[in-house]
Amino acid sequence: MATMVSLSSSNLLNLNSRTLHSYISLPNPCKKLYRIRCAGENPPASNSTTEPESVPENALLKVAWNASELLGIATSFFRSTKDVKSAEQEARRLAADGSGSVDRTVIVQAIKEDFDRSYFVTGNLTLDAYEEDCEFADPASSFKGLRRFKRNCTNFGSLLEKSDMKLMKWEDFEDKGIGHWRFSCILAFPWRPILSASGYTEYFFDAQSGKVCRHVEHWNVPKMALLKQILRPSRKFWSKTTG
Repeated sequence: MATMVSLSSSNLLNLNSRTLHSYISLPNPCKKLYRIRCAGENPPASNSTTEPESVPENALLKVAWNASELLGIATSFFRSTKDVKSAEQEARRLAADGSGSVDRTVIVQAIKEDFDRSYFVTGNLTLDAYEEDCEFADPASSFKGLRRFKRNCTNFGSLLEKSDMKLMKWEDFEDKGIGHWRFSCILAFPWRPILSASGYTEYFFDAQSGKVCRHVEHWNVPKMALLKQILRPSRKFWSKTTG
């Protein structure tokens, strides 16, 4: 639970010019509010090398993200049932102990195997490695729900002409694991835009079940740069239009 703490400024009152100084707290009409976060809650992802995006930019990104989700849902109606079923077959049950908890090494291994299947763009992830109400967050949005995440990943993959995703490094911490990755793709739009980025994902593990309860993506490029990549026609497109 976040706690709101207000801090007020103070003025120095000189009672004795040679020996005695004291501080008297005076009310400040322009108090600043500082938010203290509880343990387990991450601050919003930011890029230390770039300035924070403005409100209009964030609004534009939100609209773009919602539009892409709706587009993915629309294209899913044209995807064959066979493709959907094959994605479902990738899910499997993980071995748990008597209390129902899954060992950390089993979860991590499942995540690494999911990377081999490019789960970000195929939706072929080990569902049993995640809590059903797992929170998923990226630079553009945040929501809860494993099924929605799987659907979005599967739908996003249907918008790609070609993609490549690699897990570059894995780090283990007390309450989480971090997977560093590199991703590139060609979107199946008429102008064939190329999307390329690197980043890392934090996988927070539930203390009781051992499963992933928070999946937080961080992209090592500014948000608006990603949007510009999507809107920029590729050289292949220009060569076709001018040829």
